[in-house]
Amino acid sequence: MSAPAVEQANPAAPVSPAKAEHTTREGAFGNAVALSCRECGHQVDLGPFYACPECFGPLEISYEFPAITREEIEAGPANIWRYKALLPVPTDIETSPNTEPGFTRLLEARNLAAELGLTKLWVKDDSTNPTNSFKDRVVACALSAARELGSKVFACPSTGNLANAVAAAGARAGMRTVVFIPSNLEQPKQVNSAVFTESLVAVDGNYDDVNKLASEIAGEEEGWAFVNVNVRPYYAEGSKTLGYEIAEQLGWRLPDQIVIPVASGSQLTKVHKAFQELIKLGLVEDKPYKVFGAQASGCSPVSVAYKAGVDAIRPVKPDTIAKSLAIGNPADGIYVLDICRETGGAVEDITDDEVREAIVLLARTEGIFTETAGGTTVGVLKKLVETGQLDTEAETVVINTGHGLKTLDAVSGAVGPAATIAPSYAAFAAAGIV
Repeated sequence: MSAPAVEQANPAAPVSPAKAEHTTREGAFGNAVALSCRECGHQVDLGPFYACPECFGPLEISYEFPAITREEIEAGPANIWRYKALLPVPTDIETSPNTEPGFTRLLEARNLAAELGLTKLWVKDDSTNPTNSFKDRVVACALSAARELGSKVFACPSTGNLANAVAAAGARAGMRTVVFIPSNLEQPKQVNSAVFTESLVAVDGNYDDVNKLASEIAGEEEGWAFVNVNVRPYYAEGSKTLGYEIAEQLGWRLPDQIVIPVASGSQLTKVHKAFQELIKLGLVEDKPYKVFGAQASGCSPVSVAYKAGVDAIRPVKPDTIAKSLAIGNPADGIYVLDICRETGGAVEDITDDEVREAIVLLARTEGIFTETAGGTTVGVLKKLVETGQLDTEAETVVINTGHGLKTLDAVSGAVGPAATIAPSYAAFAAAGIV
């Protein structure tokens, strides 16, 4: 596989092992042993590196896992640290102040399943994390790495949820935080970040512009840990905990099908990585499963590539209400294509109107208020059923990544009072509400 032409977190002068200096304590990254290039396989020592010095491909964590049992995991805390042996974090991670995310509910969605014609459907509801999105998972792992690397500033470029999570986690850890967002971000997400940090920086431009700026700052400023830039390999591993939890909550087995939203594509690739690790460790039975990716049509470069049958991802300028998925140049897009094709899944997209309809559908069938990313995922699930791409008899999981209170504007014009009446029974009866 050739490296993508442009990487989301790949500035002109990436930090290399030769120029970076760092000192970490023994066991700072648990059972992680190296950073390995996903393209050429070259390995470098664990540190604040994210681009391969040989080919500039993306680096990811490699491990030497000990034997681990289900019972050992189940005896752990009811958060992501129950899986600490499978993450790049120290064994004493619980002693460091953090937001303790994870182990969110897996709900059987009988009403939605009946509405869509599915036999068995589950919703992995990550809206109940500390800042109401799955980003708390990845930020917790990034915060651990920032601490161990001696970083002084905890930062990120973000489409909203990540900014919320970084600002809150930094406050909890007593670390200075600086978060960068597009200036047109939804107001609730801006407030949710600004309440935790005085250093919220709005940038005139889209997410890719913000990310480019963050990459430039990371290359120039010492002691800055940008969670999805120079500590990205550690940050990304946090998404694996979604896969671990789904398997454990299903009784230590894998679902037949899973539908996952695609922004950078990292979450989808890491859930797949988690499933594969559980298989190799003997914690779940080896079985086939299909992985499906979900995008909004206004920012669907991976879906477009999938449907065209090509390997290259052509960057786009985002134009969608699903701003948390609005990454026009997804760093892990080619790997999403590989996984979805290899597992027999697909990548699909839906319009903004379909996103809104799916938000309301999930709320009125299962009592779950999702943001636009979750609306995209549920809407794509519906489309996959309607187009025959998804097996309606197979056990399916769909991931809700965040809470709808963050994106109220998306549906505020579509829902509201059924009627406005005078305070009398006669007025109520005349309205014909029942």
